[in-house]
Amino acid sequence: MPQGTIDPRVNPSDEIIGTKGFAVRFLLTADNSNGSIAAFELMVPAALRLPAPAHSHDHYEETIYGLEGVLTWTVDEKQIDVGPGQALCIPRGAVHRFDNNGSQDVKALCVVTPAAIGPEYFREAFAVLNAAAGGPPDRAKMAEIMRRHGLTPAAPPT
Repeated sequence: MPQGTIDPRVNPSDEIIGTKGFAVRFLLTADNSNGSIAAFELMVPAALRLPAPAHSHDHYEETIYGLEGVLTWTVDEKQIDVGPGQALCIPRGAVHRFDNNGSQDVKALCVVTPAAIGPEYFREAFAVLNAAAGGPPDRAKMAEIMRRHGLTPAAPPT
């Protein structure tokens, strides 16, 4: 299969998507890497619990590298704190979510291989979060967006 032409440059995507300090900033997308990798900064304000449901994905691994603050990831029901200089690889099929349980804002680098998810998922997801105006997001709409972009929402906790 022939490789596409890539214009090498620093942060070719560099797009910020988010709301109220909770955001992602895409550095690389599938378009910038022949589909091999997507990379984005994840910014999570202090004390924010992820409003979206836990999920899994069968088509890619997600590696998290802590830059600032501590983000608590729950992977297959195991809580794992990721702080500056620490990395966590979330394997395909693992149910996961994150929360910022601390008093410091968090910044992490997220790397998705291959680049099976990109900015469009986050644009749509943040639109649902913004429409909720601080309340719980529309779970059915969020689940539909997740499925369409290759994520499998986990069943709500009982």
